[in-house]
Amino acid sequence: MGFTILVIFVILAAVVALGAIKIVPQGREFTVERFGRYTRTLKPGISFLTPFVETIGRRVNLMEQVLDVPRQEVITKDNVTVQVDAIVFIQVMDAAAAAYRVDNLHYAIAQLTMTNLRTVVGSMELDEVLSQRDHINSRLLTVIDEATSPWGVKVTRIEIKDLQPPPDITNAMARQMKAERERRAVITEADGEKQAAIARAEGSKQSAILEAEGRREAAFRDAEARERSAQAEATATELVSNAIAKGDVNAINYFVAQKYVEAFGKLADSPQQKTVIVPADMGSLVGSIAGVAELVKSIGADGPAPPRPRGRVPTTDG
Repeated sequence: MGFTILVIFVILAAVVALGAIKIVPQGREFTVERFGRYTRTLKPGISFLTPFVETIGRRVNLMEQVLDVPRQEVITKDNVTVQVDAIVFIQVMDAAAAAYRVDNLHYAIAQLTMTNLRTVVGSMELDEVLSQRDHINSRLLTVIDEATSPWGVKVTRIEIKDLQPPPDITNAMARQMKAERERRAVITEADGEKQAAIARAEGSKQSAILEAEGRREAAFRDAEARERSAQAEATATELVSNAIAKGDVNAINYFVAQKYVEAFGKLADSPQQKTVIVPADMGSLVGSIAGVAELVKSIGADGPAPPRPRGRVPTTDG
């Protein structure tokens, strides 16, 4: 009998000891209740409770958690219905507040996120909703983090997971995007043609400038040649005139022979002339040439020789 009582006593002591010793794993905290009232929070590690007086109230997860916000239909500012869902990243910072200030923490945060998501998306037009997801995320994060702060929860991030406009709106957006891309292609092509036309015009301009400069240089050279020819002609005329003034008949013969030779050369060079008729008085021409020779000799003794007559000099041999 005494042995049985001892065994029962040992078993009860072991049960009481096991109930009084609590081991809290890392990343979690346990709340302690004394007769149903919260007294303290157990940190990770080993802790001891008062048997039959203190019990474990709530086991709270302190690790960052991900909540899936259900898909819902939201009407935008321009009366377009879109389907939106999101995910929320939360972390419990105060185990007691998360355990005793809200019932069903995850459900409360999901409903709060859905409500604010309708508010934020409903205040924006469809184009803004589709292009400003980061703005929506930041607004939701600010509002929900402030609302969950009394619950001892920190909302670290909110992300819009999916946005689905109606099929007709999606088709219209696809056509609009195609038209916009075609417009950009036309503008780009027009810009390319414009640049090419400008380049061609610039090239034509430079070519015209260079051609004009070439013509100017050629004209300058021609004028210079004519000026030198005129100077030579004037010098020759002056020398012959001086010879005539001195009474030299050969000077007159020089002018006559020069004009005669020029006319005969033009007649021979004519492209329409197939037959050249040699004048019968070639003897007089020879005499004129002899007179010219005498004049040249006399002028050579007194000064520079006059220029030679232009054109071809016909011979008696034909």
